[in-house]
Amino acid sequence: MDSLEQHLTVLLDEAVSALVTDASGRYVDGTFGRGGHSRLILSRLAVDGSLLGIDKDAQAIAEGEQLAAGDHRFSIARGSFAELAKLAQEADFGGPFTGVLLDLGVSSPQLDQAERGFSFMRDGDLDMRMDTGSGMSAAEWIATAEEAEMVKVLRDYGEERFAKRIVRAIIAAREEAPITRTLQLAKIVTEANPAWEKHKHPATRSFQAIRIFINNELTDLERLLGSVVDQLAVGGRLVVISFHSLEDRMVKRFMRRQSEGDDVPAYIPVTESQRNRRLKIIGKAVKASEQEVEMNPRSRSAVMRVAEKLAYDECA
Repeated sequence: MDSLEQHLTVLLDEAVSALVTDASGRYVDGTFGRGGHSRLILSRLAVDGSLLGIDKDAQAIAEGEQLAAGDHRFSIARGSFAELAKLAQEADFGGPFTGVLLDLGVSSPQLDQAERGFSFMRDGDLDMRMDTGSGMSAAEWIATAEEAEMVKVLRDYGEERFAKRIVRAIIAAREEAPITRTLQLAKIVTEANPAWEKHKHPATRSFQAIRIFINNELTDLERLLGSVVDQLAVGGRLVVISFHSLEDRMVKRFMRRQSEGDDVPAYIPVTESQRNRRLKIIGKAVKASEQEVEMNPRSRSAVMRVAEKLAYDECA
């Protein structure tokens, strides 16, 4: 891996240091990307430690297969981290896991390759799929989606306050000609956006919203959070790096609920063990340092949260 790719791995040392608590443990990198976190995890593992990488992206899988060929401790599986249990079973990588890492950002190579359709700064096919072999592309969705659905996507996933105005511009444009290119969509959105945010491209929120929708990102995260605690060993860590306020709120609320336990009215006497606290929050939310942000502006919005699975007797 070259220095550029390593540099673009956000919160690299912080995430791996929080994750790896046992050099002989079994770990999952649920968003392998180009393997920045995975390579550092492997450097911290003993000969009997092991790591499973998961990714939807075909290029990431090819990178992972090369890593697996040179390190018997590593294996790679193609799919969504939402299917962690299934993918681990198929890879003969049994749990419980000592740690699970999720880096929810889009990798730099994905953003930088115009043909992937993620960038509003480079012209390419309007695709946006992490897994280009399945599902509907962004261009196909934009060509067929109803106005109400598009407005909901931009509002819910992009927190775009001008969603209705932007969507009407998109619908008017698609009636004139198919919207199939990234810069074509970016121009439509930019011209329809009446209030540009400082230091942010006016198409940022819309592109982000469409990408999240096309790839079921929030749904996948919700599914993973609903099952991951059962798959962690006692003392196992869940480390999540978010780049979007909606993702971070989901993770924050999940960890808080699991650390507080069941919501029991104050007038009902219960023992501590009956509250069913399952996680302990480790430290405070971590953000990229000023130095990292200066080197990699994409790390500016990153927020890392860490929680550890509790044993039953720790709740007693």
